[in-house]
Amino acid sequence: MSLPPLVEPAAELTVDEIRRYSRHLIIPDVGVEGQKRLKNARVLCVGAGGLGSPALMYLAAAGVGTLGIIDFDTVDESNLQRQIIHGVSDVGRSKAESAAASIREINPLVNVEIHNTALDRENVREIFSGYDLIVDGTDNFATRYMVNDAAVLLGKPYVWGSIYRFDGQASVFWAEHGPCYRCLYPEPPPPGMVPSCAEGGVLGVLCASIGSIQVNEAIKLLTGIGEPLVGRLMVYDALEMSYRKIKVRKDPDCALCGENPTVTDLLEDYEDFCGAVSEEAQEAVVDSTITALELKEWQDAGKDIFLVDVREPAEYEIVRIPGSTLIPKGEILSGEALAKLPQDKQIVLHCKSGVRSAEALAALKAAGFSDAVHLQGGVLSWVKQIDPSLPAY
Repeated sequence: MSLPPLVEPAAELTVDEIRRYSRHLIIPDVGVEGQKRLKNARVLCVGAGGLGSPALMYLAAAGVGTLGIIDFDTVDESNLQRQIIHGVSDVGRSKAESAAASIREINPLVNVEIHNTALDRENVREIFSGYDLIVDGTDNFATRYMVNDAAVLLGKPYVWGSIYRFDGQASVFWAEHGPCYRCLYPEPPPPGMVPSCAEGGVLGVLCASIGSIQVNEAIKLLTGIGEPLVGRLMVYDALEMSYRKIKVRKDPDCALCGENPTVTDLLEDYEDFCGAVSEEAQEAVVDSTITALELKEWQDAGKDIFLVDVREPAEYEIVRIPGSTLIPKGEILSGEALAKLPQDKQIVLHCKSGVRSAEALAALKAAGFSDAVHLQGGVLSWVKQIDPSLPAY
């Protein structure tokens, strides 16, 4: 369905703006009026990472008058494979500052507002209230639900995107005209069920594919042209090179935007709501967690341990802790690997950061391996504290 323009047009375009945006101006559906609306628009991009990079660059190039960037992270070398708004010289720099510098280089006519902070329950309303439209480039469920809830409570539309390996999704959520994110996903997936891009990887160019769709939707909403993806989920498969649309209906029983909402304010703790780690895992790691320094001391002392890497084979090929044996978490959770584990050695589990190993530890405890432990911080902790020569992917 077509929707009215989200913003009013600016008073005029300067000569420089007419020259710069001439290819927009000669499109009948956009024209001078549409470009004036873009000039008058205020758009916030949540995240300056994989999706935020192409989104910010094309929003700037399109002439969105004010671009807000919220990101508290710094540029890491592993970001450069897909986060094209940053360069080698930006490693170690604030992502928000780095992205702002690139935007000013692309289009100095754009006003950039930097929010170099973590988005949380205390600031999300205040930050969102200053913008017409939100572009969601987050990569975790806790922030996605918070973005959705804040947008619904403030009556603002937002453009959502998600990427993983070769697959991408995009939609527009606007409770006033259609469903919200909770209509599509009423509850977050169980802890550990959906791996993150940091665990499973993402094809770099996929960020551009989905980020471009997000900007396309943003332009349509701001100018009132075309049919936005309200009530439709776009699913993209890069390997098959296929797009398909799935209808998403507004859920009358939605806890947030339904007829009798039970969520009437922001949640106290979105991390707790999304359960980054299951209760079983939280209980299992109590008094069963060791540090990288302790593991190294055990190895040097010749302690009889069985070190298990619960990551995936591709991760194991990149970097591994010396002496470790690869047994993916899925084989432990299914019970398939239990027969491979020795009964006469203390088992030490580890993954990349400690989340997956905590889940695997809970399964081992339930299977009777009461003295099993896991490595706090995983491979990342080992690289940082013991062997910095190894790659931290």
